[in-house]
Amino acid sequence: MNREPLAENLARVRARMAAAAQRAGRDPSAVTLVAVSKTHPVEAIQAAYSLGVRDFGENRVEEALPKMAAVQAWLAQQPGAQPITWHLIGHLQSRKVAAAVGPFDLIHSVDRMKIARKLSQQSQARGLEQAILLEVNVAGEASKYGFRIEEIGPALAEIAALPHLHVAGLMTMAPLAANPDEVRPVFQRLRSLRTALAQRAPQFERSQLSMGMTDDFETAIEEGATLVRIGRAIFGERE
Repeated sequence: MNREPLAENLARVRARMAAAAQRAGRDPSAVTLVAVSKTHPVEAIQAAYSLGVRDFGENRVEEALPKMAAVQAWLAQQPGAQPITWHLIGHLQSRKVAAAVGPFDLIHSVDRMKIARKLSQQSQARGLEQAILLEVNVAGEASKYGFRIEEIGPALAEIAALPHLHVAGLMTMAPLAANPDEVRPVFQRLRSLRTALAQRAPQFERSQLSMGMTDDFETAIEEGATLVRIGRAIFGERE
């Protein structure tokens, strides 16, 4: 893969992220870039890693696992290599839960209680704790997955009783919009939801907010995103 365009893309994205954080009076280091490598080859992940990226997001379990194995084998050959944090950001089907538990450090897309229960069962069977985010359909779009805002409180209470799961925060996908300011209220509502949850569970105050993609990540950062999921602006159009 041609490393030069990738380096230029990453530099631009990082500069835009830092500027958005500074506009909001935030420390740029408080926002993690998740490079979305779905549909892109192992070589693209290796090139991004060589440019300092350590967090990668994949959409489909079946596509991700062979790529992750190849990258991990490559990393094992790199002296002093730092580990990669793998994020599952796409919709998780119940039949794929068993394969997702363990390989992914953080599963962003827990969108219903059935998936949470299955994740708990699989994590318990393997003796590990799985970190998850609860996906919230803030805009109420019929085409989007996720809990409704009013469902999150009861869901958290139920998940708290499930073993081997750690709710690390919330995730949302904003509607497509020509102007990112049009979706600003979506990001504001997710941040407000976290604030409301923290009043009952103080540990939630500093939990993750996964929101913002290529077309709207600057707005998301201005509204409190801690994880932004960026693919096209880094790797180009999907292959």
